[in-house]
Amino acid sequence: MPENEHAGKVALITGGGRGFGKAFGAALTALGAHVVLADVDGEAASEAAAELNGKGGSATGVACDVTDEARVGEVVAEIVGAHGGLDILINNAGLHSAAYNKPSVELGVERLRRLFDVNVMGVVVCTLAAADAMRGRLGASIVNLSSSASYPNRTAYGVSKLAVRGLTAQFAHELGREGIRVNGIAPGLIFTDTLRAELPESEVARVMSGQVLSREGAETDIVEALLYLVSRRASFITGETLRVSGGFTLSV
Repeated sequence: MPENEHAGKVALITGGGRGFGKAFGAALTALGAHVVLADVDGEAASEAAAELNGKGGSATGVACDVTDEARVGEVVAEIVGAHGGLDILINNAGLHSAAYNKPSVELGVERLRRLFDVNVMGVVVCTLAAADAMRGRLGASIVNLSSSASYPNRTAYGVSKLAVRGLTAQFAHELGREGIRVNGIAPGLIFTDTLRAELPESEVARVMSGQVLSREGAETDIVEALLYLVSRRASFITGETLRVSGGFTLSV
């Protein structure tokens, strides 16, 4: 990929204060983009942006709850005011801890409502808010984070991520005529620090046994998939969800 692939472009990354969101921001700033890291934890977003700026990137951190339609609209308006538009939206924010990766009967209605509000409606709110700012921008691209858990659908979390795959296809249809591509990524078991701390060894063994490839998935695997989907190399791809799972989903 050319070093200036995204020079002058602007990206909004939800859940940008840590994890995949922060890693996506680092990768895009390295290619010349300005990134806005939006996170419900505004302090984490600001600290992540400061870290990227300290490494020579261009980033802004903002507090934003993706379920808050008014606040999301304000963030997009601020981006348009400062930069003239938006080129890339990464719908990364989501509830994905072990606390939500359970059957619906264990979660109960209140937590289920919260799960779907963030993981599903958050994608809707951010996409609708960003669409006008992305129209007419060459190479405009939206990437939604789904999950390999959306294939076996054993938990409420998996169902919420199945809905994200559906929204990816729907918005690809709706926004394609506007020149906006919409794709998704369905990560498998990716060994982040958070995952190592919270996932039981039995669950790690179960997922690893279902993979075709025997190595552990790494954060860089997801970052590379993201960079491909928002690049010119993927300019004829929309409505797809790329599975990055070491072949885990082949066993489903």
